[in-house]
Amino acid sequence: MGNLRIMIADDHDLMRRGIKTLLEAQPGWEICAEATKGRDAIAKAEHLRPDVVIIDICMPELNGIEATRQIRKVSPRTEVLVLSVHHSEYLIREALDAGARGFVVKSDADMEIVSAVEALASHRPFLTSYATEMLLAGRRARDSGSRPPASLGERLTTREREIVQLLAEGRTSKEIATTLNISAKTAETHRANIMRKLEFHSVGEIVRYAVRNQIIDP
Repeated sequence: MGNLRIMIADDHDLMRRGIKTLLEAQPGWEICAEATKGRDAIAKAEHLRPDVVIIDICMPELNGIEATRQIRKVSPRTEVLVLSVHHSEYLIREALDAGARGFVVKSDADMEIVSAVEALASHRPFLTSYATEMLLAGRRARDSGSRPPASLGERLTTREREIVQLLAEGRTSKEIATTLNISAKTAETHRANIMRKLEFHSVGEIVRYAVRNQIIDP
C-alpha cells in the first residue's frame, strides 16, 4: 500500500498505545500524530494532513462526531474512522453524516482496525456487517413511517452542539465564552436556545442526554 500516515485521537492512553502497536506493525504505516482532545485533533489534522484519522467518539471539549465534521473541512482528503464503545444506529448515522468513512466498536478494534484502515486508505468505506444491518433496519423503519425523533445533529447548530458538550462537562457560561472566544451573553443565548430546542429544563438533563449519546463519558 506504500507509506500511510495515521493520526490517533483518543484520550485513553492504553487505547492509543494498543492501536499504535497494531498499526505500526504494518509495513509502511506510521503514526504521524496523537491527540487527546477533539480541538487538538482538528489542529493537528489541519497542519499535518494525515491520510487517516482514527478518533474516539467521547473526546474532551469537543466530541469525535463534531471533530470529524471539522477535520473533513480543514483536510478534505483525510479519511476518518470513528471508534465507539457501543453500536447504535443513531451513532453510526451521526458519524457518517459528519463525514466519517468507517465505524468500529472499541471491543472489536484489535480484530478489525487494520482492515478498516486498509479500506479507508483506499477511500473505501468500512462498516461491520452488524453496523450495516443496523443502518438498514433504521432505513426500513423510516420508510415504513416510524421515523425516530430528530437527532441532536438535526435539532441543533454546530455551535450549539459544541456548547452542549461544554455544559455537560460542567463549564460555566463564562468558561464556555472563553473556550469558544465569544461573549458570555452570546453563550447564555445559545444555552437558552439549546434548552428550548431540546425541551430541557435543567443542565442535569443535558448531562444525561450527553452521556446517553456518547457525547461525554459517564
